[in-house]
Amino acid sequence: MTPTPPEAAPDQTGAAPLDPRLTPARPDLAAACLRGRVAAPRFADGTAQRVVWPRAPLRREPDPHGSLVTEALFGETMTVYDLDAEGWAWGQLDADGYVGWMPAEALAAPGPAVTHKVAALSTPAFPGPSIKLPPEALLPFGARLSVVRTHERFLVTEGGLHVFAGHLVPVAAREEDFVAVATRFLGLPYLWGGRSSAGLDCSGLVQVALNACGVACPRDSDMQERAPDSLLGPAVPFAGDIAALRRGDLLFWPGHVGIVEDSGTLLHATAAFMAVVREPLAAALARIEAASAPVRTVRRPAAAVP
Repeated sequence: MTPTPPEAAPDQTGAAPLDPRLTPARPDLAAACLRGRVAAPRFADGTAQRVVWPRAPLRREPDPHGSLVTEALFGETMTVYDLDAEGWAWGQLDADGYVGWMPAEALAAPGPAVTHKVAALSTPAFPGPSIKLPPEALLPFGARLSVVRTHERFLVTEGGLHVFAGHLVPVAAREEDFVAVATRFLGLPYLWGGRSSAGLDCSGLVQVALNACGVACPRDSDMQERAPDSLLGPAVPFAGDIAALRRGDLLFWPGHVGIVEDSGTLLHATAAFMAVVREPLAAALARIEAASAPVRTVRRPAAAVP
């Protein structure tokens, strides 16, 4: 996904304009760390908050019908700079720097440090040690929890949620193959702005899979396309020769990204099928070129592919 961002904010130091998707600055308010870089009548230090909904929408405007720009998952954190009278928090996600509006009730003060994360596509969180109890939440892959004790087959969070221990791993655990991680999402729906088992967009799939391998992947496809080589590997030449592509190569088109699964398969979340799909690579290249443009960039994040 590559949304059309608002107009870039000018940088008062004379540097390139700041990306508004990653810059906590509005005409009336900016983060204190931007003092001297942007013009604003008021600056705020921000308050740390933790996401307490399984999936919390981050929107461009403080409106439940506003464009979904991304999602934050349970246990992730956000620096909040403003709360409006309608119950919306404006701030910046700490994981990938995305800026937007989130329902304030999806946030709470941070508790103990996170210790575990969800390794299953999703897992129910029960109020007690029984699978027969109605779950309080369905936590998605990558959700982060503060575990304080073990009870039978469950790990118990500081908030009293009981989660099947087999669905959790230590927060520092790393997957070895981001392509294999991405395949777990096959068949799930395409969702613009999504990055969970409830639905993902193309860059959300790439971000979630690489994050699982310890790679701090940016959110949108254009950000991923121009990310530092240290994150997503070097850009490699591509003149249309499919035989030159390798497993794990990221293929970028204007507004879209896909993953080469093998010599004949493209894995991607696509609005063309409204799902995460495997598509024959040659057919996908021809279809996307006819509808949009040829492949523009190939990145090779070899660190996350065995």
